[in-house]
Amino acid sequence: MSDGAVVIVGGTSGLGLDLARHYVEAGRTVVVTGRHPERAEAAASELGVTGLTFDLAEPHAIAGCIEGIDGQVDRLVLAAIERDVNNVREYDVAKAIRLATLKLVGYTEVIHCLAPKFTDDSSVLMFGGLAKEKPYPGSTTVTSVNGAVDTMVRTLALELAPVRVNAIHPGIVGDSPAWEGKQAVLDATREKTPTGRLVTMADITSAATFLLENRSVNGVNLFVDGGWVMM
Repeated sequence: MSDGAVVIVGGTSGLGLDLARHYVEAGRTVVVTGRHPERAEAAASELGVTGLTFDLAEPHAIAGCIEGIDGQVDRLVLAAIERDVNNVREYDVAKAIRLATLKLVGYTEVIHCLAPKFTDDSSVLMFGGLAKEKPYPGSTTVTSVNGAVDTMVRTLALELAPVRVNAIHPGIVGDSPAWEGKQAVLDATREKTPTGRLVTMADITSAATFLLENRSVNGVNLFVDGGWVMM
């Protein structure tokens, strides 16, 4: 492995920040990005890394925002997500376009911009989600874009070879800030999970690291949910 950077898009909070912290503690050069300048600055200051600001839903601006990343990129993580409930009977077109652009065009444009910096040993990890397997009222856009991540893994693994491309699809992460204050949902999820426990942020970081670092894992969509999706 070279001394290239680990770039984590959406690394300023939640699961992305936890993964960034893991790589910092491992002695790697880390770059985190976020949509909000103040969050990017705070996360970069906390971790002692470089922080960049751009919005994946504005893909034309991405190249100019990340052109300052120097040297090689060994690991690219696309962890930025937005949770959206958009019922078709009260359909919000602007919200749907934003989410579809963020996940499909934005993810792909980041990869396009950083591809010249990849080495043969580089790897890419995209974050999807299990709404693609368990839709709910109002999840049409979320379910669709996460299903698209599933298929993007296959095309990108072929196009970028020998660079590896995988995706992780977390279940409900019990200790994630996104689920704070939603105890009823967490309790119901735990009851329906075969392991009898909720997924933790540490579980996601461990699985993400496996996908990024194992040199023979490629083109994989990995569920990390304790078996919840089976129920």
